[in-house]
Amino acid sequence: NNSPQLSSLPLQILLYVNGIYYIFYFLATLAMIIYKSQVFSYPDDLLAPDLAVLFLMAILEVPRLYLGFKGNLTEAEAPLGLSLGLTVGSVLLCVYLLLWQTYVLWADVLLSALLLSAYGLESGLKVMAITAFVS
Repeated sequence: NNSPQLSSLPLQILLYVNGIYYIFYFLATLAMIIYKSQVFSYPDDLLAPDLAVLFLMAILEVPRLYLGFKGNLTEAEAPLGLSLGLTVGSVLLCVYLLLWQTYVLWADVLLSALLLSAYGLESGLKVMAITAFVS
């Protein structure tokens, strides 16, 4: 079989790195929410939505990364497209944590900006991979 390899090594590496970084992001953000709830007068009715967004994002991250890995390695555009769609959801949740959570610390800004940059780069690579698979 002489068909060219279309899967993207940079995308595969970035998905792996993003998976590791997301674990760090989740734990750091969770620790900061706990810290903020202890140090600041965190209204009880606002603590739950901030935590819910973080946990929803974590739940979304698992199929997002799995479909990204699977779609890239099997050179299948459908899982990669689904992963790209889930990335949009992750970006919206990340923007919430960046702009609209109850208290935003400089560390929140730094962590979220880095995650959003990684999502942007990953999305570009996914679009390029899908284009290669389809053509």
